[in-house]
Amino acid sequence: MPLSAADWSAISLSLQLATATTGILLLLGTPLAWWLARTGSWLKGPVAAIVALPLVLPPTVIGFYLLIAMSPSGPVGHLTEALGLGTLPFTFRGLVVGSVCYSMPFVVQPLQNAFTVIGQRPLEMAATLRANTWDQFLHVVLPMAAPGFVSASVLGFAHTLGEFGVVLMIGGNIPSQTRVVSVQIYDHVEALDYAEAHWLAGSMILFSFLILLLLYLTSGKSAADSLQLRS
Repeated sequence: MPLSAADWSAISLSLQLATATTGILLLLGTPLAWWLARTGSWLKGPVAAIVALPLVLPPTVIGFYLLIAMSPSGPVGHLTEALGLGTLPFTFRGLVVGSVCYSMPFVVQPLQNAFTVIGQRPLEMAATLRANTWDQFLHVVLPMAAPGFVSASVLGFAHTLGEFGVVLMIGGNIPSQTRVVSVQIYDHVEALDYAEAHWLAGSMILFSFLILLLLYLTSGKSAADSLQLRS
């Protein structure tokens, strides 16, 4: 039994959500991870704990408080309405916000680890060649941290594809607007339509396997390249 039009719509929406979330997390997570890897501030511990909260909190807890914050009476809802953006719950934009919060540690932590491994010596050597801070980051840090960026991108993308509790709490189940793959599978199971559920779930298993295979193959090559850069 082939995938239905509703299934393809859910897949397309999930891919759009994962792409947007990963791009935003790379933009926001890179400076945050760099700060966490380099700072000696007492704020490092609390900030790192906040970033890691989605690893231990139930998704429904995160989704519930995000829903409250983005509601018309919440602080985020007040802000978005004042900016003329309307409210975010039960919209694709709301899904992006929720996904960014929920997938944050899967992007920030690999980047932080990659930046930490680099250490201070390569930057000091670049400084002796009169490279400014921006040049050091572009031409030394980014190439050496390539494995971390690959891992962060793949993990952030894959984790967003697998979200259920957060997206259901924030986006509900609106066809072609907020109904992602995980919710579509849930709908099939709830309707006892196991054949459709098998097709869609099996497709996601295969796709997730290929993503992780790409991660392991690419990270191995990137690690080798990084070692060549160090030598």
